[in-house]
Amino acid sequence: MSEPGFPRPPKALNTPEGTEAFQWALVRVVPRVERGEAINAGVIVYSKRLRYLAARIELDEARLRALSPGVDIAAVRGALTAFERACTQGPLAERPIGERFNWLTAPRSAIVQPGPVHGGVTADPGAELNRLFRDLVG
Repeated sequence: MSEPGFPRPPKALNTPEGTEAFQWALVRVVPRVERGEAINAGVIVYSKRLRYLAARIELDEARLRALSPGVDIAAVRGALTAFERACTQGPLAERPIGERFNWLTAPRSAIVQPGPVHGGVTADPGAELNRLFRDLVG
């Protein structure tokens, strides 16, 4: 029982048998930060217990050009490639995957930005990555 004026403590996360918690965020391209317009270009998925961190990225150049006709597509592709590789390669690869996920999902004012972090439960984070990508990006 909680004291008056104090909220009850949260219940423990009850995950179904054979599943684990995971977190995910969209990867967005924001060609003109001052306008706040963005297109979804990918998804990043992380599960600590399943030791999983991966991103799936695909740039829809036609949509990006419609949003920002003068955008440098090569620069955007380079930024997206660097973002995707940071999951498994480069200086961040030495860090624990939780730190990498936190770095990748930290707010930033750049052409490639992460969206808010969301959570769920899954037995197969790779399948979740594909589902989220299909539903939110593809």
